[in-house]
Amino acid sequence: MEWLTAPFEVAFVQRALWGGILVSAICAPAGTWVVLRGMAFLGDAMSHGLLPGVALAALFGTNLLVGAVVSAAVMTAGVTVLGRTPRLSQDTGIGLLFVGMLSLGVIIVSRSQSFAVDLTGFLFGDVLAVRRQDLVLLAGALSVALAVSVLGHRSFLALAFDPGKARTLGLRPRLANAVLLGLLGLAIVASFHIVGTLLVLGLLIAPPAAALPWARGVGGVMALAALLGVAATFGGLLLSWHLGTAAGATVSALAVSLFFLSHLASGLRHRRTRPAPALEVN
Repeated sequence: MEWLTAPFEVAFVQRALWGGILVSAICAPAGTWVVLRGMAFLGDAMSHGLLPGVALAALFGTNLLVGAVVSAAVMTAGVTVLGRTPRLSQDTGIGLLFVGMLSLGVIIVSRSQSFAVDLTGFLFGDVLAVRRQDLVLLAGALSVALAVSVLGHRSFLALAFDPGKARTLGLRPRLANAVLLGLLGLAIVASFHIVGTLLVLGLLIAPPAAALPWARGVGGVMALAALLGVAATFGGLLLSWHLGTAAGATVSALAVSLFFLSHLASGLRHRRTRPAPALEVN
């Protein structure tokens, strides 16, 4: 059993595990709504849209988290405004914002003679570099995410399954959509410095998608998604330690693997429980 426990006797691996647990819990509520509403492309666009703010923050020597928050706010406002344009589809607006923000970030980086922005860290994160203050910030982000999820649950539910009915019930679907975008932005901002923007979708989308065949109700999907994210974090850190692979990428890859295993097992279960066809009598 030493191979199972030895990695987690090291202080920085312990902090990485706690960081991954908190990130999994933050991503589960937002990721569930992303999966239910088919908003995976939006999540990808918002994660990459953080680059300009992060680049500017690094360029001026300020906290990268502040730059990420500003970029997330700009992306949220942009998606909300473009979503109200009748002649422009939401995917088109998101795609334009995605390309525009990413291009702006690259331009800012290219203008920096010292290349102060660590693009590798931005894209792939460094889960093994989690500090105690990072854990405190993640705990605070989790508190906000849970509060928003509980208070907005009814509106989010109506928005996901019947936006027209949400408007009829006076639930203000536009406001609910903006708050939901803010929740998604919070999850991405809180997670990007742990697993990076390229890998954050692994914990944001894969666990809820893996939970869908097994959970009953939206709350069940969120709870199971959080547990699957924790399992991916633990297993990913363990594999990374013994195989010498990149920790964040291993966690994300394992989360995606759990998704495929979940749907494979679900398919086998339905095949076994499917009633046998009646024999034809000639």
